[in-house]
Amino acid sequence: MYKTLEQALLDLEKAGMLKRVHQEVDPNLEMAEIARQVFEANGPALLFEKIKGSPFRGACNIFGSEERLQFLFRKSMKGTQTAVLFKSNPVEFFKHPNPFKLLTAAKAGICALPRRSGSIKDFQECSLKDLPQLKSWPMDGGAFVTLPQVATRPGEKSSIMTTNVGMYRIQMSGNDYQQGKECGLHYQIKRDIARHHRKAIEEGRPLKVSVFIGGPPSHTVAAVMPMPENLSELVFAGMLGGRRFNYFIHNGYLVSSDADFCILGEVGPSLKPEGPFGDHIGYYSDKHNFPYMRIEKVLCKKNAIYPFTVVGRPPQEDTLFGSFIHQVTKPMVPASIPGLHAVHAVDPAGVHPLCLALASERFLPYAKPEDREPMEILKTANALLGFNQASLSKYLIIAAKEDEMESGRKIDVNDVPGFFAHVLERMDFKRDLHFQTATTIDTLDYSGSSLNHGSKLVMAAAGIKRRDLRCDMTDLQSLTLPEEFTAGGDLRAYIPMAGVLVIEGPAFNAEKRKDLMEKLAGAIAQWKYRDNYPLVSLIDSRPVLDESLKGDNLNDFLWLTFTRSDPAQDIFGWNEHVENKHWSAEAPIIIDARIKPHHQKALTIPEEIKTRARAILKEEGILGG
Repeated sequence: MYKTLEQALLDLEKAGMLKRVHQEVDPNLEMAEIARQVFEANGPALLFEKIKGSPFRGACNIFGSEERLQFLFRKSMKGTQTAVLFKSNPVEFFKHPNPFKLLTAAKAGICALPRRSGSIKDFQECSLKDLPQLKSWPMDGGAFVTLPQVATRPGEKSSIMTTNVGMYRIQMSGNDYQQGKECGLHYQIKRDIARHHRKAIEEGRPLKVSVFIGGPPSHTVAAVMPMPENLSELVFAGMLGGRRFNYFIHNGYLVSSDADFCILGEVGPSLKPEGPFGDHIGYYSDKHNFPYMRIEKVLCKKNAIYPFTVVGRPPQEDTLFGSFIHQVTKPMVPASIPGLHAVHAVDPAGVHPLCLALASERFLPYAKPEDREPMEILKTANALLGFNQASLSKYLIIAAKEDEMESGRKIDVNDVPGFFAHVLERMDFKRDLHFQTATTIDTLDYSGSSLNHGSKLVMAAAGIKRRDLRCDMTDLQSLTLPEEFTAGGDLRAYIPMAGVLVIEGPAFNAEKRKDLMEKLAGAIAQWKYRDNYPLVSLIDSRPVLDESLKGDNLNDFLWLTFTRSDPAQDIFGWNEHVENKHWSAEAPIIIDARIKPHHQKALTIPEEIKTRARAILKEEGILGG
């Protein structure tokens, strides 16, 4: 398998999956826009041969298609999946034993063990400013490393198997950082690096941090793997790469022998402003205080290549990361949470804001379908909200697998309209909405009350069908709404899928919201089809949203509704009331997904940058312009 990033890129080029950009490109917005346009056009990986202000080459869109991912890991994917199944569910693994499967798992196991190899003599020294100073979005606070492998250990003498490797963004310039001597280290809540940092602080010492960039593609993928807490990502890097992770220790720092670049430095307890940064949910994350590294040394290989990615509103290249990881780890989640059959973090909704799950409802096996209600699936939902990255889910919608028999059709979490329809047909809105009103949410989600703080909602469905859903635009002809929703005399609404209605409304006004939502709920309550559309999303008018929208009603609904709402603050309903601390309402429920004052700005790029990127891609013969 691949020993270096360049070896992998040349293999892609030989297979017709990579093109070279020969002319000089600017890392300030231009390179990122080129990457976005190529990804959107389902284009090839790119190798930039000349980058303004840097002696190094760069590469992007390496993981930007299912075809390339399967090609890069074609020799090791089966073995990795077999080893994951063995680790997750030995009983299932041995149900159908065969010598080849055992041999494959054993080979992957050998590759999983890290190996001491190499030395500092294999590297040259450079400075942080020599690296391509990539800025992806106009309001970014500086240049960022977007594919870092950030490695830490609990202590300098800790076993290599205690190493955590995560993809925590690195800010190389801007703000209050001393240029070339410091860089920002942004890690979100529920990240394993926090345990190592806490231990170092308690012991009164700085945490030694190594940031690897490049190397074999499996190393980059391993950094985004949701590994169990006490299992190192280095193990997965070796398995997926079909080659043991090579490393050496230099002045107490872990160094990846195969990386193109290594940034070595210490992190103390003090903080500095980091950001803003255009993030994967589709908005900027604001400037906040985060840890930072005091850089001791920056290492590079001769002829090193700087890989990067660009994040923004899904889908982007990291979407492919997510689907690939799901292929590999599919056996892990159900094996870890009894009764869970399937889970889907919905990418068009920003991943963490919306999660769909299917689980068993077996607490009352003797119950008739008409008497079945969410019981065991609520236990499973709570377990899921405490499990790994699924714990960052904001809206968790869960259904009972036993309902498949009654409905006569398979419930598929990956079929978003079908799954929503199944749940909305069965939910009792007086009983099946379960809020966590003051809890932690994803650091990148600004819909809550403050950074890292907000609410969650579990929507659970089990039992027989309660209502029929409709999906007919002519139904709107009989809907009469207050004048605030009919500017110019026209109702501005659409139906993205069965049972869901999206209504455009006036700009958010905190003082007027309570009265406005009561008027809206009251008006819909008089509509003869109100029970056929049990979920309503209130969004801003189209002129306000134009730059944010993709013209895809379903995906626009998912993104706007679940990234711009906090369940406890923004959900309303007809006849809503609280009894025994439980909130309930009659259908429909209304999610206020309008832009609020505390929300962050959606990501946009100047037209002149788009035009320049198109011109370069046309001149290079990569895209047709």
